Parts: sequence; C-alpha cells; structure tokens
Amino acid sequence: MTRFAHFLAIDWSGAKGTRHKGIAVALADMAGGPPMLVTGEGGWSRTDVLSFLARDLPPATLVGLDLGIALPHADCGAYFPGDRDTPRDAPALWQLVDDVCRNEPDLGANAFIDHHQFAPFFRRHGGREGTSFRCDGAAHGQGRFRVTERAQAAMGCKPTSNFNLVGAAQVGKASLTGMRMLHRLRGQLPVWPVDALPDEGSAIVEIYTSLAALEAGRRAGRAKMRDHEALNAALAALGSLPVAGCGPIDDHSSDALVTAAWLRRVADDPQRWQPLGLSAQVARTEGWTFGAF
Repeated sequence: MTRFAHFLAIDWSGAKGTRHKGIAVALADMAGGPPMLVTGEGGWSRTDVLSFLARDLPPATLVGLDLGIALPHADCGAYFPGDRDTPRDAPALWQLVDDVCRNEPDLGANAFIDHHQFAPFFRRHGGREGTSFRCDGAAHGQGRFRVTERAQAAMGCKPTSNFNLVGAAQVGKASLTGMRMLHRLRGQLPVWPVDALPDEGSAIVEIYTSLAALEAGRRAGRAKMRDHEALNAALAALGSLPVAGCGPIDDHSSDALVTAAWLRRVADDPQRWQPLGLSAQVARTEGWTFGAF
C-alpha cells in the first residue's frame, strides 16, 4: 500500500500573463471516489500554484508537475557546454533560472531565453535555431533530450526537447517557469529523484500526462480527451469512478483529472521508483519522469 494519502496532478503553463487557462489542478485521494478539480479564484496563476504547494497542500501528497524539472545534461556532460559557469546539478540550475528572471512577474522566464549567455542553446520562433541547440553538431533536428525523454520515446510517446520553444507541443518555457517554482520550494518539498524519496510527508515528481493517458487506454496520437465520455472511459480503465458532467471539457482539465487518478493507481508500484537508466548522476542533474521505464 502506498504511503501517500493524496495525489495532485498539475497541468502547467509557461504562457505569458498572470492568469492561465492552461493550468489545471486535480486531486485524488486514497479514500476513493473520482478525482476532483481544484479551482483557483479567477483561474490559476503560477504564483497561486506556488502558494498552494507551500501553504495549503494536503498531508502526504504525491504532487505531479507536467513539466521538465531539468534540462539535458548527460548528452553533452553539461547543461550549457562551453560555459564555465554551467550549473553542476538541477538545484543549481533552478537557482540560476530564478536569479536571471527575478524581476519577471508570475515566475516568468523570458529573461532567461533572451539572455546572451543562454539564448544560443534554444530554438525559437521565426526559424531562429541557436548555434548550440544541437549537441556536437547532431544531424537530427529535434535537439537535445534527457535520458528520461529517450525512455518516453521508447514507450511510444513523442517528447520534445526542453530547449525547443517552437510548436504546440513545446515545453521549454513551461519547464523554465516550473524551475523557478521548484527553487522557491527548495527545503519545503523534496523533488524526486533529484532528492531521495522521504519515508513520510509530501513529495514532487515530474509527470507527462501522455504516459497516464496511454495507461488509460488512449493512443499516443490521441491522448487528449475533450469530452466527459472519453474522460470517464479513461478513468474507468484506471479503476476510478467517473466525474460528474457531460459534453465538452477542456483538455487541460481532463489531463489533470486522469493523471491524478493514474498517480493514485501506480504510486505503490516499486518499478516506477526504480526505472532502468536512472543513475545517481542522472537523478541529480536531469531528474526523471515518473512512470517512464
């Protein structure tokens, strides 16, 4: 039996602004019943989520954040190869991003991708590919991947490099804004596997909602659920009771609801916490996506 009592899934957003339709928060608990959306007044801001995790989190909660908790490191031996000040590990990277962006509201991260020192590593809109976007002149155009993202691809998912800021599937800005939040939560909530999983209390893991959808019977190309019928079919596949409602539902909410139910179902599976490819070095520098084998 899992030691966690609650399971919180957060569909995150790196978009501009202070209130984000792309942020959805869903909670499930071991008492049973369907997962429920947790609503923010007027919609969620990123700082609202930070405040909720710091002050209002239910006890013994496994928190899943849909973002990359670090940048690729193993492929080149550094986040920013050639930069003598490249961070040594994920917590140092989080601090760097937060320091560079300290004047941006709502945990924004535009200052980081615009910074002359780091901009060459990102692919941006308008065909602007930084000179260091690819590692060692790699011929493929996907950019750099973490070890966990290669594991996701082997499972049938289609991950995107955290250095890619182009396209609907890009997670670069979301990941950078999330790193600012992780830095500010440092010392309050451990982040697995950067930190060892404690024997009690709450903890954060990185999630990829498509992994939850796959285990709920969805296909990789049709992971999004945009009506209650599809949502409740996915919840049933995970052994969860259905949510109330009918008709359309936005995919951010459905992603969060399904992933909260999925976390509840798989959190006590030892294999999820001991994936192949997760060395001590990878854990400290790149982290891992919970559920990727």
